[in-house]
Amino acid sequence: MKKAMNAMPHETLGMWLGVLGVAIFAVTLPMTRLATGTAESPQLSPWFVTFGRAALAGGLSLVFLLVTRSRLPTAAQRKPLGMALLGNAIGYPLLLGFALRHVTSGHAAVVTALLPLATAAIAAWVLHQRARLGFWLCAVLGSTLVVIFSLWRAYGQGHGFGFEWADLLLLGAVLTASIGYVYGAQVTHALGAERVICWVCVMALPITLPGALLTWPAHSVNTTAWLGLVYVGVFSMWAGFFAWYRGMAMGGALRVSQTQLLQPFLSILAAVPILGEPLEWVTLGFALAVMATVFLGKRLNTPPPVFPRISKESA
Repeated sequence: MKKAMNAMPHETLGMWLGVLGVAIFAVTLPMTRLATGTAESPQLSPWFVTFGRAALAGGLSLVFLLVTRSRLPTAAQRKPLGMALLGNAIGYPLLLGFALRHVTSGHAAVVTALLPLATAAIAAWVLHQRARLGFWLCAVLGSTLVVIFSLWRAYGQGHGFGFEWADLLLLGAVLTASIGYVYGAQVTHALGAERVICWVCVMALPITLPGALLTWPAHSVNTTAWLGLVYVGVFSMWAGFFAWYRGMAMGGALRVSQTQLLQPFLSILAAVPILGEPLEWVTLGFALAVMATVFLGKRLNTPPPVFPRISKESA
């Protein structure tokens, strides 16, 4: 009993750190759209935004690792870090950037609302945890709501009842982000939350730095687009993960991943002052319905797993 009481503040702090990370990540959608622009008024290319934000975070990470005299990750730790690199540094921002040129930030928020379920499902699969039937039913229901929303939006814009490429890109972004989250959390106990994202960004520099230089914009872009890039580089790609990985390590990936319940609403609200997008009640309603399935799925799921510790000395 005493042990459980002592563990509560640790888990609660993990939840609050998860909320902080989600609040930072929520602004990623409107800021990415600000950076890339729209199909009618393009700004920075999604390729440059992807490489540029990771390169910016990589430079900050290199300074952090040198100042803290961090050890190199072991061979066993490099595989999860590589998976996090592919998911969080490359896959998610690239797919999101292309999608946001064609749909609003609010639209993207509804589709990416599936991220908590996807993260929990990937965590259950990777860590060999058996989720209950109710969880999977909620996952199917939430996915169905997203499909209905996407088809409804496509029909309302005169595209008929069919998926847009942007919706498929957003679903791909959800999948890659959830994979990156889980594999990054897998080595957080051994490396520490701050060093996980720092090593991910530094390991990506041989790709992202040349990529940013090769895709540097050849035309002038708005100052706001550069501000959007700075935000997603400093906060979305770097500082937000300090809180996010630490929170998942302290509170458990399955549990803390549910703090993403707040993300679509914060994204929709942030898009109003940043992009001037109208607050559409139908979009908000679908986001609420999807989040209700996520919340119910959390209640029906198994307890959070304990990540296997990968020691710094293991090979």
